[in-house]
Amino acid sequence: MIKTPQELALMREAGRLLAQVFEMLDRTPLAGMSTLEIDTLVDRYITDDLGARPASKGQYGYGFVLNCSPNEVVCHGVPDAGTIVRDGDILNLDITLEKNGFIADSSKTYMVGTVSPQARRLVKVTQEALWKGIAQVRPGATLGDIGAAIERHAKQHGYAVVRDYCGHGIGREMHEEPSVLHFGRPGTGMRLQEGMTFTIEPMLNQGTRKVTTLDDGWTVVTNDRKLSAQFEHTVAVTATGVEVLTLREGERVSAGR
Repeated sequence: MIKTPQELALMREAGRLLAQVFEMLDRTPLAGMSTLEIDTLVDRYITDDLGARPASKGQYGYGFVLNCSPNEVVCHGVPDAGTIVRDGDILNLDITLEKNGFIADSSKTYMVGTVSPQARRLVKVTQEALWKGIAQVRPGATLGDIGAAIERHAKQHGYAVVRDYCGHGIGREMHEEPSVLHFGRPGTGMRLQEGMTFTIEPMLNQGTRKVTTLDDGWTVVTNDRKLSAQFEHTVAVTATGVEVLTLREGERVSAGR
């Protein structure tokens, strides 16, 4: 689980490139595009523009570069030519990228066009919950500290934290130890050490935390079909705290504790 300084340098580069993918998407008008068109756009950008590899493509038999999860889709939404992004949608895009043998993983929930106040609030609180979790990361802290901070923020705003999916260690493999839960009790779980790298990726639901996987074997939706949002970053434990390896340019002002 502990990465050497040389390995961290390679992970930092993968994270920097993945941040550029999201910065490109930030400039892209998503309304009217199919989720398959978004997948193709990202595939070409990662391979042709960045000279990297889309790490999700072919992983576990998955045939696409990213997950497109609109509205009530919690995670793992499959790109499809018939699924068109509409004004008013919220859309989570979850993307992985490999460069020089190391993988970075990040996601963002986009608000497309004019979004309802209820959806906007969910997206805002979910992003805040991610940063509440990130702020707990330092040597000597525990995984329970991260989960407790996320769960506390979600509950304060009336949202449920999805428990069926969690963050994970990452490095040469997309999914490594440890599992990073988005709920828990402070002071419990694995103690963090400098050099650990993992993702934090809370999913918050408007209604029940319970979810269902659809017949395609991938797409996960809320049981009550209310909205869900997610944000994710890959982080590293440093000697003094945390480094967000997938930090995007637009977040740099608001990334403080």
